[in-house]
Parts: sequence; C-alpha cells; structure tokens
Amino acid sequence: MFVVILDYVADLADIDAALPDHVAWLDQHYGSGLFLASGRREPRTGGLIFAAGDRPEVEEALAGDPFASRGLARHTVLEFHPSRFGGALDSAAVQVALG
Repeated sequence: MFVVILDYVADLADIDAALPDHVAWLDQHYGSGLFLASGRREPRTGGLIFAAGDRPEVEEALAGDPFASRGLARHTVLEFHPSRFGGALDSAAVQVALG
C-alpha cells in the first residue's frame, strides 16, 4: 500500500483552477481500483492519497496528475505494508485490494 503526500507549490487560486481536472484524474484511478481514499490536508497545504498496486503503477499514475504536470504540487510516495486493519478498513474487500 502507498500513501501519497501532495504538497502544493503554487497559489490556491491556481490549485482551484486545476481542481476539476484533478478530480477527473482521481475518478479515473478510483475506477481502476488503484486509489482507495483521498482528500485535502488541513490546513490546506496539499492532500493525501491511499493507493494499492505496485510502485511503478502508482508513480505512472501520479505523473498524469494535472497538479504535477502543471507544476502545482509535489508528490511524495511512502510505501508501507499494513499488518492490522480497523473500522471501515477491516473488510475483506479492502484487504484483498491491498494484497
């Protein structure tokens, strides 16, 4: 599993202008099963994405993020291997998606 940390490197007005394209990009990867959860950070300095799959697949997807291609955000990819689940993550479907 991967946690992707997005750090905005542009003004929020530029982020907001690119947001519809970013959301469409997110939807594409939710549809493929690659992305499991996402959202903005508070304070609004970036966001987080939880992703399944392998690292090359995640990095290829991130290269297509409009925030990245327009130079609006920097992505940091952290890999970890979950050993315990709780709450909504404690389901067979989620655990299968994570491998």
